[in-house]
Amino acid sequence: MDITNFLLGFSNALTVTNLLFGLLGTVLGTLVGVLPGIGPALAISLLLPVTLVADPTASLIMFGAIYYGAMYGGSTTSILLNTPGESGSVMTAIEGNKMARRGRAGAALATAAIGSFVAGAIATGLLALGAPFLAKLGLLLTPPDYLALIIVAFGTVGAVMGSSPLRGLIALSLGLAIALVGIDSQSGVSRLTFENIYASDGIETIVIIVGLFAVGETLYIAFRGRLGKGEMNNFSGLAFMTKEDWRRSWKPWLRGTAIGFPTGVLPAGGSEIPTFLSYTLEKKLAKGRQDEFGNGAIEGVAGPEAANNANAGGALVPLLALGLPTSGTAAVILASFQMYNINPGPLLFTEQPLLVWTLIASLFIGNILLLVINLPLIGLWAKLLQIPAPFLYSGILVFAMVGAYALNNFVFDLWMLLAIGVLGLLFRRFGYPITPLILGVILGPMAEVQFRRALQISYGDYSILVSTPFTWVAYAALVIIVSIPILSPLIRKKLGTQSK
Repeated sequence: MDITNFLLGFSNALTVTNLLFGLLGTVLGTLVGVLPGIGPALAISLLLPVTLVADPTASLIMFGAIYYGAMYGGSTTSILLNTPGESGSVMTAIEGNKMARRGRAGAALATAAIGSFVAGAIATGLLALGAPFLAKLGLLLTPPDYLALIIVAFGTVGAVMGSSPLRGLIALSLGLAIALVGIDSQSGVSRLTFENIYASDGIETIVIIVGLFAVGETLYIAFRGRLGKGEMNNFSGLAFMTKEDWRRSWKPWLRGTAIGFPTGVLPAGGSEIPTFLSYTLEKKLAKGRQDEFGNGAIEGVAGPEAANNANAGGALVPLLALGLPTSGTAAVILASFQMYNINPGPLLFTEQPLLVWTLIASLFIGNILLLVINLPLIGLWAKLLQIPAPFLYSGILVFAMVGAYALNNFVFDLWMLLAIGVLGLLFRRFGYPITPLILGVILGPMAEVQFRRALQISYGDYSILVSTPFTWVAYAALVIIVSIPILSPLIRKKLGTQSK
């Protein structure tokens, strides 16, 4: 870790402007985490057009704070309403809501908030230590290596997301096709524009992201008729933990962090997998208390919440060091970097040291702010659940359309926003994952650039694509990862047949 630049980043993060943006991000992040169906990716995508006029450092600080804050806020809805505010809080709802029904909502909310703080602090520390080291390794990668890394990200996310690997790969392919729209910068050939001059520059990444997350989610909730309010458990007073609660929670916090951080670094597709693994582990380790799981075990809240927040910190490591997002929200943050013509990757720590270290330092500060804001104000956040859903989602829809139009003042962008929003609706309706599509849109052009560079170096010899030890290892790992979901059912079926 570069101590000098880290201290400079801390001093820059403590300026009034950056502190205010960090505070705004923590509040907005907690808010979008609390409100059902609104996750960090949606919130950041809505704010992308608005922050075009803001300082890049301040905007990125706010986006990072929103990412962390949404991980905090999602637990409130899960515990009080049994409706996860975002996907990483699904496992928290299992035990947290049962604790709330037994009158222990305060303990559940406290262990979620404190566990999130512990995991976030550890993950941010590991980010500060690991990202520069990974960036140095990234400088050694050649264009074929980078292409292999991007293809592994495509394959792994496509394989683990959604109800089947096939659906994930279809979503990825569609994202790659959308990324091709426009005039090729090297050959000047028009691709998939259908002779529309407004499509010559391609479809704005912001329009795609806002359409999929904001418009698609709003249409889906409206068509599903999920605008009514569920039954909420009452909560008043302060969130606190007893001595016994602390004794039972601190180990799950650490174990959840140990699971969440590395799965965030790897392209595993989001926080659903680590939270499930953490919950399963805590259930297996609860000797003599397995009967509590499903009836309000505090370990089932502490572990998954820690894994959820550690996963968010882990996802920032490959994003900053290699420019590779491992989740949908990380992909949206990558788009925000590109919006300011900043390319995350190995050169980021040398070309933009103040920016990147200010961002990392602000995550430490934001993590403290989140704990200070969450514990005393949980009751206030709970009251936000009383906002009528029709008002909330109609406001999101209007805000999304205004933001999309403000990019270029073209009606074409509005039509594309609605078309992609309908696509997002269809994806949700038929169980297709959105994350592979987003990765295809954002990483597709990067893959094309690295592919062309590799062929230019080799004078058109395709064997260069598998010419280094790194490419061999990467493609072998990809084959194994993609084969697991396909072969596992066959193996279980064969073992079941033999046991009869």
